[in-house]
Amino acid sequence: MPTPQSMGWILSDIAGPLVLPDWPAPANVRAVCSTRLGGVSTAPFDSLNLGQHVNDSVDAVQENRQRYQQLAKMPVPPVWLQQVHGCKVLTLNRLSAADALADAAFTTEPGVVATVMTADCLPLLLCDSAGTQVAAIHAGWRGLCNGVIEATLAKFAAPETVMVYLGPAISQAAFEVGAEVRAAFVAQSAEAVQAFKPGAGAKFFADLYLLARQRLQQQGVSQIYGGHYCTYQQPQLFFSYRRDGQTGRMASSIWLD
Repeated sequence: MPTPQSMGWILSDIAGPLVLPDWPAPANVRAVCSTRLGGVSTAPFDSLNLGQHVNDSVDAVQENRQRYQQLAKMPVPPVWLQQVHGCKVLTLNRLSAADALADAAFTTEPGVVATVMTADCLPLLLCDSAGTQVAAIHAGWRGLCNGVIEATLAKFAAPETVMVYLGPAISQAAFEVGAEVRAAFVAQSAEAVQAFKPGAGAKFFADLYLLARQRLQQQGVSQIYGGHYCTYQQPQLFFSYRRDGQTGRMASSIWLD
């Protein structure tokens, strides 16, 4: 099997079983993305599956979540969301309960870990330049199109001071969608046409990373980092729902020290 290095992938952010964002965030901002490595789950969830909703062993997922917390040196367990491909942004505090319905989480409180899960969709981690506000976003094409990025940025006092890390997601080469997806984006912004390449028949290949960058830039965000992995094409490192169907979930987390 080819290694990620031989395939030409950029691995500058990889540190053991974790992705540590390479971005100039303030020193008190901590951010991390998991890979599929370092857990106890067996196939097809091997091995660091963090999703309880995919029919993996409950005990294995609990152990994996504890390992993730320890590997990332989190002060407390993450606040896990029930994600529905929507635009709701949950504002977290120390009393926030897990399993709330939302696709993004925002906090200004130190020691509260905002977290989203993905297995092809795009995770975004956000912080302001002062290190006082952070957020995590789960963005599939529906969430992107319907405004989950804009809804999250609205929580920040000064969106123009926000920097963003684009975590591991499916790349354009592997993400074929119908013409209706392209039409939905182009109807909102003409420049979205740049993020679609023709596929077979009436299909198109969509670039989630570029679509997110466009949305961020339209909101005045200029500091955008990451966006150089492909969950589908890097099976050694990442889960991919589109590639495997039944599979695990990675997490992306951010918090303030």
